Amino acid sequence: MRHVLCLLVVLLLCACSQQEMIEKFASPQEQATAKGYIDRLRARDFGPIESAADPSVRGPNLHATLTRMADMIPAQEPTSVKLVGAQTNWMAGVTRVNLTYEYDFAGKWMVINVAVRENGGAKTIVGFNVYPESQSLESQNRFTFSGKSAAQYLILAMAIVAVLLTFYSLVACVRTKLAGRKWPWIVFILFGVGSVAVNWSTGEWSIRVLFIQLFSASAIAQPYGPWIISASIPVGAIVFLIQRKKLRASVAGS
Repeated sequence: MRHVLCLLVVLLLCACSQQEMIEKFASPQEQATAKGYIDRLRARDFGPIESAADPSVRGPNLHATLTRMADMIPAQEPTSVKLVGAQTNWMAGVTRVNLTYEYDFAGKWMVINVAVRENGGAKTIVGFNVYPESQSLESQNRFTFSGKSAAQYLILAMAIVAVLLTFYSLVACVRTKLAGRKWPWIVFILFGVGSVAVNWSTGEWSIRVLFIQLFSASAIAQPYGPWIISASIPVGAIVFLIQRKKLRASVAGS
């Protein structure tokens, strides 16, 4: 019960601080640039956007594409605007800033992404996308047990069992007198092999064979993103528990 309460506290802290966390990955100037292009799109002022478009995205259909994107956005002012995604890449003197905003138009949700490339002081738009959503990203990706499939529950149960087995074996190893060094066993127990993971929001799952995972399980979510639950086979924990009696007997007989 104590571990469950700790997990709930961590989840609440993550939910409260995710906006502050993501704001740290985009400067006010970068945000102002991205939101300026979005405002141009909403106002159907396509000229500055077309002028700033990178040659890689500029083409004869650009104006028509911008028109379709503008048509998807409600005409009224948004009731809220949130930065929900921020990525910055540097390579060979070129900076690429990819920002994603969530707009709430009185219950009509839009996710708008703008990617800007800067090279030698010159900024160009290398990506501009508009996605209508039925609800906010926070609501879509909230951790809940309702409406989940048997596969999702199975992988969650596997992750819980893997963690419990790992910690049980780890404690048993620490408390058991061994003939040789104990730390190789501890390292062996700490890591699981392989991985089966599930997107808790969509139910999509994947398997990785060549994979090593600490504590044989994980639950990870990016700000405003879905939770990814992953379970590995606690090979070290299982082997130690099987060999524990023999290892303890060898100490007693020495």
